[in-house]
Amino acid sequence: MATTQDYLKLHFIVFLWGFTAILGKLISIPNVEMVFYRTLLASVGMGVFIFLAKGTFKIQTTDLIKLLATGLIVAVHWLTFFGSGRISNPSTSLVGFATCSFWAALLEPLFKGKKIQPLEIGLGIVVMVGLSIIFSFGFQYPMGLFLGIISGVTAALFSIINSKMISRVAATTITFYQMIGATLGILLFLPAYKQFWTVDSTLQWVPTAMDWVYLCTLAWVCSVYAYSAAIELMKRLSVFIIQLTLNLEPLYGIILALAVFGQQEVMGINFYAGTLIIISAVVFYPYLKKKFEIP
Repeated sequence: MATTQDYLKLHFIVFLWGFTAILGKLISIPNVEMVFYRTLLASVGMGVFIFLAKGTFKIQTTDLIKLLATGLIVAVHWLTFFGSGRISNPSTSLVGFATCSFWAALLEPLFKGKKIQPLEIGLGIVVMVGLSIIFSFGFQYPMGLFLGIISGVTAALFSIINSKMISRVAATTITFYQMIGATLGILLFLPAYKQFWTVDSTLQWVPTAMDWVYLCTLAWVCSVYAYSAAIELMKRLSVFIIQLTLNLEPLYGIILALAVFGQQEVMGINFYAGTLIIISAVVFYPYLKKKFEIP
């Protein structure tokens, strides 16, 4: 049974994840190198935490394979999310990511053999309407929003997988092995990235001093803590309510982006109208779910 504390913790986690878009924009090294450092630091940090807390690294081989494979999905999620912010701005990447509730509503019943709830599909469609308004009137960052949407799809996928894994594997153990899987995924991608997407086929491996501060915050606060805490909440909250609440990430992130970056984050009226529609889905979902007594 979910408690008020669970919902407050979920919103705090969403606030932290809204802040990741800001950190991603502030870090000077390229996107792929940044995500590699984030996943590597996160896996090391989680490993140290498990050791000090006397947790367990033991896991069945089949679960290990699943978690490492899911880590690849996490890597794609972060690459597309931060890539979106780099080629557009943090606000665009956050709004694209907010479509995760729509994908969760479609995919979770398929993965868990449940009946698709019309309310969840309806609210997912509301999200898509909001996106269509954003795209209208000559929106200038279509590729950035597309990458943001891909980050939303992948976020829904690994959240659904994690919600099934949490019944038999500790949240910290899940996070540890998925961060390792994400790190390995980036390493496998590096040769192609170096060949086709870098300047002069050169990787930029040397962060500045402030980059290290931002990277450690990304890895240990926004990943190790927030990621494992979100997985733990899946014991009591459905994937859809978690994903729908994540739609508040654009609101938190946009406010932070305006505070940090100022005028370069100011968008057209269609952007804010679409964002308002998306966020409204979060506000009304708990009320509608209770009114129609949806389990």
